Amino acid sequence: MPFTDRVDAGRQLAAALAHYKAERPVVLALPRGGVPVAAEIATALDAPLDIVLVRKIGVPFHLELAMGAVVDGPAPLTVRNREIIASAGVSDAMFDLALDRELREIGRRREYYLGGRARVDIAGRTVIVVDDGVATGATTRAALRAVRAAHPARIVLAIPVAPTAILADLRTEADDTVCLEHYADFSAVGYFYGDFGQVSDAEVVNLLASHPASKSPS
Repeated sequence: MPFTDRVDAGRQLAAALAHYKAERPVVLALPRGGVPVAAEIATALDAPLDIVLVRKIGVPFHLELAMGAVVDGPAPLTVRNREIIASAGVSDAMFDLALDRELREIGRRREYYLGGRARVDIAGRTVIVVDDGVATGATTRAALRAVRAAHPARIVLAIPVAPTAILADLRTEADDTVCLEHYADFSAVGYFYGDFGQVSDAEVVNLLASHPASKSPS
């Protein structure tokens, strides 16, 4: 296995991203699995840590198959995978029901994870967007587009592992991409980890509490 666990993946990514430390970046994690990875990077780069609240929108009868994704915000950003929607025969009404369900979950996570926590202003900053891996790319693509809309100076996508074809597509959404492992033959992200246990809400809260969002560029 390339990675013992998410902490190991984060430390390996941090080493590959060391040259960005001088830019005083912001590290943004995709919860839940991306948070332990991103926390290691934030520690190594002495960077503030925040999250991008994004949710996959799964096909109703096959929830692991992404037909889109939605990102939190005053006007939530929705990305649709029209090929999946068409091939699965998903109607507009079915999509909207699934979208509403994920927006409710985003609202729950926003309250539980963030509460009154200060958020990082990423405008004009180098932003490193982190997840524990990429499968279909739907949530990652949506997150990158939402981050871009906040006008950072540079977006760096940092992921431990991804399918080769999806990675090539995601490179067009970021200014730089650091991916430690990519494979043409790709089954699931967890296959590349020794320990890929589910990250709990409590773990996310604890990691955010130990990594403040208040550091400012110098």
